Amino acid sequence: MFQEIIALKEKRRGFHLITREIIQAMPGINEIKMGMLQVFIQHTSASLTINENADPTVREDFEMFFNKTVKENDTDYQHDYEGSDDMPAHLKASLLGSSVIIPIQNGRLALGTWQGIYLCEHRDFGGSRSIVVSAWGI
Repeated sequence: MFQEIIALKEKRRGFHLITREIIQAMPGINEIKMGMLQVFIQHTSASLTINENADPTVREDFEMFFNKTVKENDTDYQHDYEGSDDMPAHLKASLLGSSVIIPIQNGRLALGTWQGIYLCEHRDFGGSRSIVVSAWGI
């Protein structure tokens, strides 16, 4: 079993591929023939998901969709003292989730050809994000 905590540099609001950063932080996965990798974010206003890694417009469309679906400046939000993007960020993070699990096969992540791990930054100024990455197997 291997585990690392990664501090991702601050990223602008949006959906960002972090697959390479995850793999670089976990060189021990190449020792695992069959196993699992869990990626967990230690924050409530950012999230993780897996989706297309080839066309950047997919990530732009994700941002557009979530901004239309979970609007800012809603006067019904009670939790608004951290800014107009804070409560929507919590809601978006809950919709997408705080972790992803990926199979490991023969020392490599068994992602599909066009799949990548996204950091979903829902705040305008979210800051650095801590990610716990755990791998286990045989």
